[in-house]
Amino acid sequence: MPVADPAAPTEPKASPRFQRAPLVITAAAALASVSLLATALALGWLGPDIGRGGGFCEAARDALVRQPANTWSNVGFVIAGLAASWHVSRRGSGTMSAPLGTAYAVVVVLLGPGSAAMHASQSELGGHLDLYSMYLLASFVLAYAAARLLRLATTGFVGLFVAALGLCTVAEFTSADVPVVMTLGNAVFAVMLLAGLAMEVVLRTRGGVRLDVRWGFASVAALLVAFAIWNTGKDGGPLCDPHSLLQPHAVWHLLDAGAAWLLFRYYASRRP
Repeated sequence: MPVADPAAPTEPKASPRFQRAPLVITAAAALASVSLLATALALGWLGPDIGRGGGFCEAARDALVRQPANTWSNVGFVIAGLAASWHVSRRGSGTMSAPLGTAYAVVVVLLGPGSAAMHASQSELGGHLDLYSMYLLASFVLAYAAARLLRLATTGFVGLFVAALGLCTVAEFTSADVPVVMTLGNAVFAVMLLAGLAMEVVLRTRGGVRLDVRWGFASVAALLVAFAIWNTGKDGGPLCDPHSLLQPHAVWHLLDAGAAWLLFRYYASRRP
């Protein structure tokens, strides 16, 4: 069975009954990942502080959590993922299947502890966890759009997702300075997101049932504002105050969490 295509005509559906599985699975992923991060920080599993992520303005504290604002702001991703799973459980996920909706919610949740691992420890491993949590999201967005565009089955979506994640892995371990976005890994992440959004535009030209573009526009707007803050809030930037608890990079996290939630609402919407 192909991945749901929002352009394919569908019959109106009755409101779904509450399904516990999406919420339970996502909540379990949140509890397990956050608990594992807390244990890793307490026992030093993430390795020594090498200053990874130190370029995002906030001064490192001599404490278990090196960058408190940039760390705790990642709670936003956990909340956004749980909210998405609640929507899947309570109201369904529109043209997206419940398993895919749940998978998206879990991916959003993992952005939280993944990013927090870097900002809390400033370690090499923490940096990799941060970027891989981003790669999971970009790979999902790209694979989901491509699978619907090509009318692939769920196995096709999985294959595209794994291939995209493999490309991200190559970029992650390729040392290269890229203007504006800093690293090749960040560049690949951005290109995948843009490619996924471009395919969403193409999907809208098919006619039939469409997704509510207002959610999509809101998600893109949040991302653009977040990216502007990300750039101006780095070391030496006009918004940078290293010792303030109000950090631009923390605002970036919260805006990105909001964008992820809005993107889910786009996926889960339906307009004739």
